[in-house]
Amino acid sequence: MKKLFLSFWIGSLFLVSFQSFAQEGNVYDLESAVQTALENNLNLQRSELNLQNSEANLLQNKGQRYPSFSTGASSGYRWGRSINPVTNLFENNRIGNVNLFANSNVTLFGGGRINNNINQSKSDIEANTYNIEATKNTITLDIINLFINVVFNREQLKIAENQLKTTQEQLERTTKLVNAGSLPFLDQLDIQSQNATNELEVINSRNALRISKLNLAQAMQIPFTEDFDVIEPEFEINEDLMSTETSEGIYEVAVDIMPEIKAAEAGVESAEYGVRVAKGSFYPTLSVGANVFSNYVDQVFGRERPTFGEQIEANLSQSLNFQLNIPIFSNLNNKANLQRARVQQQLSEISAVEAKNQLRQDIESAFNSALAAEQSYEASLVRVKSLEESFRIAQQQFDLGAINSVDFQVAQNNFFNAQADLLNAKYTYIFRVKVLDFYLGNPINLN
Repeated sequence: MKKLFLSFWIGSLFLVSFQSFAQEGNVYDLESAVQTALENNLNLQRSELNLQNSEANLLQNKGQRYPSFSTGASSGYRWGRSINPVTNLFENNRIGNVNLFANSNVTLFGGGRINNNINQSKSDIEANTYNIEATKNTITLDIINLFINVVFNREQLKIAENQLKTTQEQLERTTKLVNAGSLPFLDQLDIQSQNATNELEVINSRNALRISKLNLAQAMQIPFTEDFDVIEPEFEINEDLMSTETSEGIYEVAVDIMPEIKAAEAGVESAEYGVRVAKGSFYPTLSVGANVFSNYVDQVFGRERPTFGEQIEANLSQSLNFQLNIPIFSNLNNKANLQRARVQQQLSEISAVEAKNQLRQDIESAFNSALAAEQSYEASLVRVKSLEESFRIAQQQFDLGAINSVDFQVAQNNFFNAQADLLNAKYTYIFRVKVLDFYLGNPINLN
């Protein structure tokens, strides 16, 4: 379970029942929509760059375990009275010189700060890694919600078009009966009014579908074009989930696997190492250094000038030194740093508690929303079934002239409105249940 979210966004995340993964032109299935959003999301890219910074910090801190080494050379000329470094005598001539040097230094004991800095960097990397996973999860849920909205509005448009088609058929029949003198002209006007209303509903539904596609495309951070569309999976409602789980049980599972909780806990661990680093400033530090030096001059008066190699060998000097630094008074800097580190530790602990509280609240809200959506869906099923029969009877009675157009329109509107409510309840329920599946660590699939 704890490893689940490391592969949460991989291809196996979404198991859809339609044909194997395909994206043709500007048409996306759910998996490709999520993958595109993950690739283009700037917040995710920013989180990944923060991780690279943490990795660089770890590399730098690990380097403190190793000796430093540098080497170099310098060359120049001196005029006037100066000491010749070869003869060690004062001379009043131009002297050219070449200096060669190398030095190295390593810390033998630093109050544990090196190891604690390394461990703190590892905790920071862990926190940033979980932050990336949390960002991916947020993006994924957002895309699923927007994807479902597109499918919902597409179905809503179909209902509106079916209602318009039914009204047009009734208008055509009513017009013939009015022309034949079998029905009053008022019935035709009523049906024409209803037809105009249904045409407006189709227009509104098309606009809603277009806006939902626009929202999805923008969340995927791709240019929106008129040919943008989605492939609809075969949705299946998990009716067993609400009867077998409680919000408390879901929370107990989620608190162990949610990356935002893991990130907060890693932040606490990092702050604890920060306190240890600050405490290390109160301890003595011991280091050892080594130095190698030699030089060459081009002016050696009073005797034959040695060659470059001979001078370098003759003037070669080495040194080895140990340095012990005991902090006695640091202008209260060490004490202030320790106090800040302890405050940061307490802030990290508060953040961890907040993350758990927020997770609990989110799960409680999601569970209650899913429960309400389930009840609304079940009630809508009963309502649609009842109104469908009422509409069928009303249509027969209207065809026989037993009821007027107003009564027929009422029955028609009630039925199609119930269909729209059922559709809304269905997709709301689907998404709410999928959110609970997400908190349980189950792969999110829509089939």
